[in-house]
Amino acid sequence: DRKKLHTAPVGQVFRLRPFHVLVATGGGYAGYRKYEDYKVEQLEKRGIEVPVKLASEWEVALYKSVPTRLLSRAWGRLNQVELPTWLRKPVYSLYIWTFGVNMKEAAVEDLHHYRNLSEFFRRKLKPQARPVCCVHSVISPSDGKILNFGQVKNCEVEQVKGVTYSLESFLGPRISTEEMHFNQAPPGNSFQQQLVTKEGNELYHCVIYLAPGDYHCFHSPTDWTVSHRRHFPGSLMSVNPGVARWIKELFCHNERVVLTGDWKHGFFSLTAVGATNVGSIRIYFDQDLHTNSPSYSKGSYNDFSFISNNNKEGIPMRKGEHLGEFNLGSTIVLIFEAPKDFKFNLKAGQKIRFGEALGSL
Repeated sequence: DRKKLHTAPVGQVFRLRPFHVLVATGGGYAGYRKYEDYKVEQLEKRGIEVPVKLASEWEVALYKSVPTRLLSRAWGRLNQVELPTWLRKPVYSLYIWTFGVNMKEAAVEDLHHYRNLSEFFRRKLKPQARPVCCVHSVISPSDGKILNFGQVKNCEVEQVKGVTYSLESFLGPRISTEEMHFNQAPPGNSFQQQLVTKEGNELYHCVIYLAPGDYHCFHSPTDWTVSHRRHFPGSLMSVNPGVARWIKELFCHNERVVLTGDWKHGFFSLTAVGATNVGSIRIYFDQDLHTNSPSYSKGSYNDFSFISNNNKEGIPMRKGEHLGEFNLGSTIVLIFEAPKDFKFNLKAGQKIRFGEALGSL
């Protein structure tokens, strides 16, 4: 009465596929990098300077093999699942405790009010929680940590101290002068010089990192007019300071939305950079923008002009006005033209809140 036991070859039972190998290897390496970042942070807290060690090409390729775009879309859908009323307070309380969220600043402090994680991430603040500085010409567009700031030199911008990226790679090819109302620069000038429209001006930059516990909306940093939007559907690697110190041109690899226009001193741009679990970047006045789309074409970008026959000027923005939001937290990069006597009122590594001064003339 014995039954025959049919067995399949081991290769058929346990078949490794290239995708699984890439996910497992890439995910394991990403975890290892997180641990290395933690060790660096601990050394810096003790006042020990850590030399910059950039990732090699194979390390970047391995990191990019992790399907962060797919994972971010899955995370976005999970965030939109409505939580039972009894579960909301425990879930949100754990998040508040983990990331140090100050709910006393929220317009609605009752945790039961937020139906899902997405609503909680995008919570609004009380009007008096973030007074907008009226004295200085440029304010912080968001809460966050100042990673770097200063003048742009040799067409390179610092993402963190000692690690740079190409200005042209980040912003993409220069937009037509007719569309931007800019003066035509001589053909021999560098990309940086072409962005400077007024004699005696310099190009400045400021990088602000939004942690998961920060207020996730961002606002207009000054009075300016937005003329053009350029969307780069890139990768979604982490943009925390440890990774920014490790991967050169990290911001050029990642998905980002570049808003360009002009203010009273010339060229002005604000770029919202996506990151892992932050594929969703929303610009309130731009309903045609769709980020982290499944149709991803590497190295491509999409342009959209706010200049039309009915609107010759673009989108006017007032200092402090609501501009957009992230779904979790990421990075904002300001690149703008200003006179040589423009001064930043900042220190690298400091925490800043929306509405506080970045700099002035």
